[in-house]
Amino acid sequence: MNIIRATKEHIPLVVTLFDEYRVFYQQTSDKKSAFTFLEKRLELNESILFIAVEKDTPIGFTQLYTSFSSVSMEAFYILNDLYVSPSHRGKGVGRALLNKAKEQCLLMAYKGVRLETGVENPAQHLYERLGWQKDSKHFHYFWSAIKPE
Repeated sequence: MNIIRATKEHIPLVVTLFDEYRVFYQQTSDKKSAFTFLEKRLELNESILFIAVEKDTPIGFTQLYTSFSSVSMEAFYILNDLYVSPSHRGKGVGRALLNKAKEQCLLMAYKGVRLETGVENPAQHLYERLGWQKDSKHFHYFWSAIKPE
């Protein structure tokens, strides 16, 4: 398995996985919009996309976004997306992608990597084994610009 940093040329390679990821989170399949979304993120240098590849087949990906802390006055990554194809789970792909995110953070001399996950996501144990610490001191809120019908 190799982990590659995606460029626009890699989008066709990962778009199906990205679409599967969105469907996993109860979104409607839309490969055309997924392609456009990824293309814009990479074109505008708004994210870093790492793809796990085995024998020229994409088997997982993670996407990082830069953010900043005004308090510490440091940059950090938000690991917004992590997905491994169901047939490759439990084989170290997620671990490799998470470690690649940590390597990128160290390379950039950023403060750290933040992620959030569902309370029932079994990957929590992997995150904790790899050094992520659960934040029990803060609540996270989200304001939605979309009004419920």
